[in-house]
Amino acid sequence: MAFEPVPLQSLERGYLTVLRIRSAIGWLIVSALAAAADGVLSWRIGVPPGLLGGAVVLLGLLSTVFFVPRRWRRWGYAFTGSELHLARGWLFRVHTIVPVSRVQHIDVSQGPIERSAGVAVLSLHTAGTENSLVVLPGISRQRAEDIRDAIRGRISDAPW
Repeated sequence: MAFEPVPLQSLERGYLTVLRIRSAIGWLIVSALAAAADGVLSWRIGVPPGLLGGAVVLLGLLSTVFFVPRRWRRWGYAFTGSELHLARGWLFRVHTIVPVSRVQHIDVSQGPIERSAGVAVLSLHTAGTENSLVVLPGISRQRAEDIRDAIRGRISDAPW
């Protein structure tokens, strides 16, 4: 029995903005800590000021501008009606298939950053303990609600 690959859709472009904002916030915090450490090192042992802080800021810029879009491009999803396919990763590629019949609970959520970028997060809770939460970020709210409603319709039609 051969596996037929399902054509995957890309995440919404707005999710790239979300990832960049989150990356920038994280790197700002790390840069502030590096600046404090830079001041201590400069005062205690005479390291030239800005050496550590500058390296961290440069690394943060590279990460936010170049690596975040690469991570965003590595995501894909497809909803076939009976399964939700999620694929992500470059070095370690993960392809998750969630049969609709295994879904027990569905969430559609948006934080303030997602709301401003026009994207939502679809969370599927399945039976089991390990890997029982499958998260699909970066799709439009309408698409997330359409998938949620389709899954809910299939669940309610299932015989018990």
